[in-house]
Amino acid sequence: MAYSVLASLPPPLLVHRKEALVRALNRFPVCISRGRQSSLAFVAKATGESSESSTSLSIVKSVQNVWSDPEDRFGLVGLGFAVIVALWASTNLITIIDKLPLIPGVFEFIGILYSWWFIYRYLLFKPNREELLQIIESSVSAVLGQ
Repeated sequence: MAYSVLASLPPPLLVHRKEALVRALNRFPVCISRGRQSSLAFVAKATGESSESSTSLSIVKSVQNVWSDPEDRFGLVGLGFAVIVALWASTNLITIIDKLPLIPGVFEFIGILYSWWFIYRYLLFKPNREELLQIIESSVSAVLGQ
């Protein structure tokens, strides 16, 4: 006999005063199609590396180090302004290209092909993902001058 199971999940965890308060993990009601009720309980634990080694934290720390030096603040503000201008200009360029006939379809097809290649090349297998992380880390360190 085949049974279909429907479970109602609890609301997300609440954070209060820097401490995670876990609402009581009561047994979740489970309805089985034959009308009987059963209960289900589970606990999930996160494992793995600490987030201290992530690239995003190192970028934030690098920007904080540059900001702390008064001589480099002007360059950092200029870089931020250049990024905003580049985003504005690229948005306008994309809008202009989108109005041309046939070009958006060709660019969309090229983008789909490139996305497939990128997924196959860098994201599908673990050694390739590690290679991508090394490329990103070296690029970030080259840009930040480390």
